[in-house]
Amino acid sequence: MPYQAEYIWIDGTEPSPLLRSKTRVVPDGQEPGIWGFDGSSTNQAMGHDSDCVLRPVYTCPDPLRGPDDILVMCEVELTDYSPHPTNTRAKLRALVEDFAGQEPMFGIEQEYTFMKDGRPLGWPVSGYPAPQGPYYCGVGGDKMPGRDIVELHTAACIDAGIGIEGTNAEVMMGQWEFQVGVLGTVEVGDQLWVARWLLERIAEEFEVEVSFDAKPVKGDWNGAGAHTNFSTKQMRASGGWPAIIAGCEALSTRVREHIANYGDGIEDRLTGAHETAHWSKFSYAVSDRGASVRIPGQVAREKKGYLEDRRPNANVDPYTVARLMVETICGAASTAAKPASKTAAKKAPAKKGAKKAPAKKVAKKAPAKKAPAKKAAARR
Repeated sequence: MPYQAEYIWIDGTEPSPLLRSKTRVVPDGQEPGIWGFDGSSTNQAMGHDSDCVLRPVYTCPDPLRGPDDILVMCEVELTDYSPHPTNTRAKLRALVEDFAGQEPMFGIEQEYTFMKDGRPLGWPVSGYPAPQGPYYCGVGGDKMPGRDIVELHTAACIDAGIGIEGTNAEVMMGQWEFQVGVLGTVEVGDQLWVARWLLERIAEEFEVEVSFDAKPVKGDWNGAGAHTNFSTKQMRASGGWPAIIAGCEALSTRVREHIANYGDGIEDRLTGAHETAHWSKFSYAVSDRGASVRIPGQVAREKKGYLEDRRPNANVDPYTVARLMVETICGAASTAAKPASKTAAKKAPAKKGAKKAPAKKVAKKAPAKKAPAKKAAARR
């Protein structure tokens, strides 16, 4: 029997790309192969030279169809099979081998907002709902619109084999979150994109839209982020605290570049209010949801684990945020290790009982120069 393969890819829409998909009927016994599409209809080509290539890179069971049907995440290529300019996954792949020895792992907390008739789901036609307070992890009554979609999406992710770790209602009415992890550098992006596709596809059945807008409602309402939890082998190991602090310090050196690539509308969301640090500054601290980077309290107690970059928007490209975090944190760790290895034999051994400096909270302004336009990263 032939089966259905839903090919999924990321288009060229700016400033925030959209997901596209189409169905291919594959003969029994064959794998889903290279396919193509009209790039002039997805902001990825001109009409006179519109062919683009779809290369399958990740497959999983399709939980919305039959038992033999699959979802196929694809990279987009040009007709010479080189990566398309919009192919951020290819840029990430090129980096992975360089830092494989540090074993970076990720968990991403994906926030989003259900929208209906141009306003958040459950909101009155005019005016506003009750102020924020009862919605976060709430239950009961008419406070929790969208739960039926959330339940179906969670079950679909589990059936598809996606590493979904949990869900919860968020601070604003109509806003929810799911978490994906703990996964490798490329895998977290593959699975998050497919999980996003499943969410939008299921919401179709309810005539509800899913918004990944960073600030869907202006004013005194929370925005939507994609807090990114990150760790390396050194951070997860016993005594990993210095590596965690070094990771935070490394992030402070490339503030502008990260902010420029953490999703559209970040200035609207990272205002210094609503559990955010201002986008132009950098800070890290233990248990502080008002910091750019939070070190969970449990991590501080155990002196090992992970850090949480709270700056990425809900509409961030997970391939891009993973690339930047690996480049910045693993790159700094690799650079720091090189001179140490050359001079280790010449240095006297450290004195026993020497005290390590405690973590410090910093608040650094971003440099004026403009940048070009599983185990320890889980959310606790």
